[in-house]
Formats: sequence, structure tokens, C-alpha cells
Amino acid sequence: VASKDETTESSEDEEHEGGALGGLMSYMKQKLNISGPQEPPVKVLSSLDVDGVVQHMKSDNCRNIITMAGAGISTSAGIPDFRSPESGLYNNLQKYNLPYPEAIFELNYFRKNPQPFFTLAKELYPGSFDPTPCHYFIKLLENKGLLLRHFTQNIDTLEYVAGISEDKLVEAHGSFRTAHCIQCRKLYHQNWVKDQLFSDHIPSCTECAGVVKPDIVFFGEGLPDKFFQRLSSDFPSCDLLIIMGTSLTVQPFASLIDNVPASCPRLLINREAVGESDSVMSMLQNLMGKSGGLQLKSPHNTRDVALLGDCDDGCLLLAEKLGWKEELDELIVAGKKNGTDEAKV
Repeated sequence: VASKDETTESSEDEEHEGGALGGLMSYMKQKLNISGPQEPPVKVLSSLDVDGVVQHMKSDNCRNIITMAGAGISTSAGIPDFRSPESGLYNNLQKYNLPYPEAIFELNYFRKNPQPFFTLAKELYPGSFDPTPCHYFIKLLENKGLLLRHFTQNIDTLEYVAGISEDKLVEAHGSFRTAHCIQCRKLYHQNWVKDQLFSDHIPSCTECAGVVKPDIVFFGEGLPDKFFQRLSSDFPSCDLLIIMGTSLTVQPFASLIDNVPASCPRLLINREAVGESDSVMSMLQNLMGKSGGLQLKSPHNTRDVALLGDCDDGCLLLAEKLGWKEELDELIVAGKKNGTDEAKV
């Protein structure tokens, strides 16, 4: 039987942990003899808001920034994302007569019927769109010597158009820059595939007549080796993780957010809050001394900040607060000029 002092202490702990859920958590810790992390995470940000992130970025403690991006950073360029209601790509594929929307990116379906993919690819082919302020903000981070790596889910190659160095870029889902025959694996380059597409031909291998598929990752294919190599080498060194324009629902990309150190600040720039653990999962992860997902609403949050709204607006606001607005504007203007000059050639 617990003493009065022990009962009082237990009640106070339960209130501190957050009511019934916190009480259950404390009980399980005692029964399973799990103490959780030995030391509380170091709080790096002076405040859990954009100003706190900006102050951190200006400090000597922020030298290795990793950016993670999804389709949301390219929507203002005119490229649809995948899952937005009504405007998302998956909701506008009826004309392709697919058995289900995701089939257009499934390898087995592509082998049987590649025409829907190539029809869509012609509509969305790189070279028809310009980079957004988000892309140029990432390039500005590189110019400042702060960008450790940019991990992208996008296949639109707009990072390259914006001038981000190949060494700084990890295309988690591949890109259109190269292609291979799905039978003999002969290599082809983007311009050859583009010529085939815009001549309304399904790209066929000159060696074996197999279908030539751009090197984007379909469902059923593995991610590039570079993704896993950079994951292992980069994330332990990260001083700030910036997550932009992604639903954080596609694995293993979504789990990247949990690979930075426990004290590393994480900034989400997105139209809505994503990547948060539900209460039960969060409790179990806390029991094991781990942090799963963003902790934006958690009373235990020490590092996560959300800047909700359009990604371009978020990057422009960051640039302004950092005193970089003129430099970002110059990159955007120069990029548009280069695009216009190329179009005249």
C-alpha cells in the first residue's frame, strides 16, 4: 500500500504529465522499469516561433542546415501536388482510365500500359516551368554556406534550374534527368526522352525495343543509394531541419524528420500542420526515450516550430527577417532572366 506522501507525489506527477494519459504513462514506466531519457533535451531556440528560428540561424551554432521538400514548393510554378482536394494530381487523372490513381506510378502497371504515364509526363515535363521563391531560398542557403543537403521528393528538376549544386541535392524519388530501358538497362538522357515524347512516341530502346523509363522512383522500386548514404552521413550533423511543402505521409522520406539529433530545431513551412504523432504513439515513443514525429502541440516540445501558409510566403518572410530579402530577390530576377534568354534560343 502506498504511503500518503507517495500518493501525493504520484498525483502531482500525473497532473504534470497531462492527466489520465500522463498517469498511464507514468504507471507503465514503473511497471516496465523504463526511465526514458536520462537528460532532458537541450533547448536551442530562444522561443518556439519564427523569431527563435531566425535568431538560431544567425548564430554560430547553425552551420549545417538540411532542407526537406515535397510537391508544395513547386505548386506556385504551376505543377500540381499529388493529394490536394480537387487540384491534386491524383484527383485529376480520370481521362487516363486508370484502375486507381496511383497505378500511373506503379511499375507493374507501367510494364503493361506505359501510355498514361508518358501522356502525363508530356504535360508536366521539365523545362516548361520556372523555379519558385522556395527553390531560390534553398539556393541562397547554399550561397551562404549553410546548406548541408537538400532532400527532395520532387521529380521536376527545378532545384537544378535554380542552380542548386548536384552535390547538395538528394533526389529521393529520382528525376527526369536520366532514363533507362526497363529491359536491357541502356542509359538515355533527358533531351532524347523529351524528343520522343513531344513527337508523340513512347520512348523505345534503340538496342532491344524495350520501353525507356525516366529514372523516377515508381511504387515497387527502391530509393537511390545516395538517399541512404546521405541519410547516414548528414543527419547526425544537422543544426536545423527545414521541412517544406510535404504531407510527410510517404515513407521512408517522412521518417527523415526523426533522424536529426534530439536538440536539433525543426521548422515546418507548410499549408497545414503535418508529421505529428498521435497521442498514443507519442506516449509509447516517450516511454522509450525517443521522439517520433513533430511535437508542435506537445507540452514537451522544445524545438519544433510551424510556419503555416504558402511555402513561398514562408521563405520570403524568413529571408526578410534574416536580412536576405534583396539577395533573394536578385536570385529570383536573375533566374527569370536566364529562363527568358533560354526560351529565345
